[in-house]
Amino acid sequence: MSNKPPIDSKIPKAVVSRLSLYLRELQQLIREGIPTISSTKLGRRLGFTASQIRKDIAYFGQFGYPGIGYKCEELVAEIRSILGTDRTWPVVLVGCGNLGQALLGYRGFSTQGFEVVAAVDVDESLVGNTIEGIQIDRLSRLSEIVREKGVRVAILAVPSEAAESAVEAIVDAGITGILNFAPVTLALPKNIGLVEVDLARELEQLAFSVLQKDES
Repeated sequence: MSNKPPIDSKIPKAVVSRLSLYLRELQQLIREGIPTISSTKLGRRLGFTASQIRKDIAYFGQFGYPGIGYKCEELVAEIRSILGTDRTWPVVLVGCGNLGQALLGYRGFSTQGFEVVAAVDVDESLVGNTIEGIQIDRLSRLSEIVREKGVRVAILAVPSEAAESAVEAIVDAGITGILNFAPVTLALPKNIGLVEVDLARELEQLAFSVLQKDES
């Protein structure tokens, strides 16, 4: 049962982050052949309370069925629509070093609605090479590539010292969303969406968690 109110632009980021977790788990349930699930069972699988799940989902509408819970395929479709991944997003990779090349080979992007359609770098030894079917182009052609391919999202995978100039090129090209793997804090215009992935920071948090468990 779907009853969508207008989506509040002030929805907490943590709620949106949990939506992605719900989506992954629901997709796994479908692969397991499970057609429906209650908030209690979904919460048990993810480590959340049933009330937390219901509250999060209720920000976007009422999608449950009395006595049934959620229909997995239906809720997957609703969450993908909410997140905007019910369509294909063309993505450009900026930075084709070791990390960038690994990201080009990551299959998870395409399964969730993202297609890397271009890759650029300033290293002339990389320009012209083809990796995972994508030919690396020059960073100086980024604006042209964005116009040609309708790109709105960039993955930034450059060293910290190259991040500032790369970001300037990304913003000047008209891209409005950046997934940043560069280990540096970026100063961006307010109209640019930013998600940062600092692998070293995540490992630091993991190390802290392990130490806390050891001490307890």
